Amino acid sequence: MIGRIAGRIEYKAMDHVLIDVRGVGYMVYCTDRVMAQLPGPGEAAALYTELLVREDLMQLFGFPTLVEKEWFRLLMGVQGIGAKASLAILGALGAEGVSRAIALEDWNSIKVAKGVGPKTAQRVVIELKDKAPAVMAMGRSEPTQADDVMDEVIEAPAAPAKRKPASKPSNASAQSEALSALGNLGYAPSEAAAAVAQAAGETPEADTPALIRAALKLLAPAG
Repeated sequence: MIGRIAGRIEYKAMDHVLIDVRGVGYMVYCTDRVMAQLPGPGEAAALYTELLVREDLMQLFGFPTLVEKEWFRLLMGVQGIGAKASLAILGALGAEGVSRAIALEDWNSIKVAKGVGPKTAQRVVIELKDKAPAVMAMGRSEPTQADDVMDEVIEAPAAPAKRKPASKPSNASAQSEALSALGNLGYAPSEAAAAVAQAAGETPEADTPALIRAALKLLAPAG
């Protein structure tokens, strides 16, 4: 499985980019949002990737963050949603917009994506609403800064960092993680803190996903 690409851009097309990694060119398909963010030919780029393998097709899809990659993977698991529709949803809303729409069960926002009708949008919300808080809690991790990519292309790749064993968070740490997730969605620290505090006060034993969902409902505009 190819999970990440880091190298120099050889060329950019409408919906894909060719990235050279030590002499090997990888064709990576992206949303129009991602394509607009990528630099021009000759510049360094890094993307998290998801490999789609079928009997007659192999395609590599690229994402700037792990959150966006995870949403692509989850959207692909919804009945009636393929790679094209998943990219359309992410292209229309962005990873943060998808997180907010699904967490708030706002299927009207999902249906603005090209080729996604009301029934499909409702199915996306129903099947993924319980997974939205956990994805949002992943934060906005960036693959690699451009300057670092240039070094990676020339030098041997560094050994992967060891992950610490996961532990069940206390309510205090859950509040901190919920604040971080809301910050990633663009909420101001003051309004995010107020919503998380209210949610935590109403449900003292709530974990991170539950706090995020409750805070988002408090922050949602009335009506």
